[in-house]
Amino acid sequence: MEAQIAPDVIDFFVDHLDAMWPTEKISLILHTNGGDTAAAWQLVNLFRTFCNDLEVIVPRKALSSGTLISLGANRIVMTKQASLGPIDPSLNGPLNPLIPGGGPSHRAPVSVEAVQGFLDVVQEQLKVTDAAALATVWNNLSEKIHPLVLGQIFRTRSQIRTLAKRLLAHQQVEDEKREAIIAFLCSESGSHDHTINRREARSMGLAIENASEELYAILKVLHHHVTDALKSRSPFSPDTELAGAAQCNYSCSRVLIESVAHGSHQFLSEGVISKVQIPQNGIPQIGIQDSRNFEGWRKVA
Repeated sequence: MEAQIAPDVIDFFVDHLDAMWPTEKISLILHTNGGDTAAAWQLVNLFRTFCNDLEVIVPRKALSSGTLISLGANRIVMTKQASLGPIDPSLNGPLNPLIPGGGPSHRAPVSVEAVQGFLDVVQEQLKVTDAAALATVWNNLSEKIHPLVLGQIFRTRSQIRTLAKRLLAHQQVEDEKREAIIAFLCSESGSHDHTINRREARSMGLAIENASEELYAILKVLHHHVTDALKSRSPFSPDTELAGAAQCNYSCSRVLIESVAHGSHQFLSEGVISKVQIPQNGIPQIGIQDSRNFEGWRKVA
């Protein structure tokens, strides 16, 4: 079960930061696939109010909004296998396009840069310049993607560039390089799945430091601790949890926030998984029922 950076983490980080206050320097070990852009912006600014020197350490990956947080650090410490990524966001909401066959609650995320890329192809490669033709293209697009979602896309596209520019001020990047970094992270990487290793990140102009051998050994142990706690190497499978039984209890850790000063908070999903018979075309089929009895944060240490 995966989870993302979201606004609900802020209060828990405040508790951890209060416990270590006052401090001149904070080292944030960050491992994430990304999440909410606004939450990432709020989080990095929260860290900066508690210290003068913010260091982000990336053992394996800090993608999407994780990269955005990293931009706000004075330096980014990366291992040989660490990756950053593009920061162009995708929008999720009740007005997003329906996923065919997925039911009313299953909505497809809309990539900000994918929409802009489509319009660029129409105007720059297909050379469509006639106002009436462009209006037809826009109308057809708005039939697939709600007009309010399209409006939010262009607001978000402008916002992410502004946030990146403001955060990069902490790394004292030259103006010319700063604009090139933002352009690459927002659109020119070619794909949101593109990964950026420390050599590429350094060549872009980011303040990158290599993890020392001593730090690397510590990070390796810590990373194994995190992957074991989150079971990230073994994706959650109801059949595996049941192991042949008709019913079982489960507990799944999905997020860890840990510090020396304040212990460990985890976001947990707990419940009961059962095999049930589901009538389908008059023939009973075996399905899985997930009865969730707890989902939320808990202090575990």
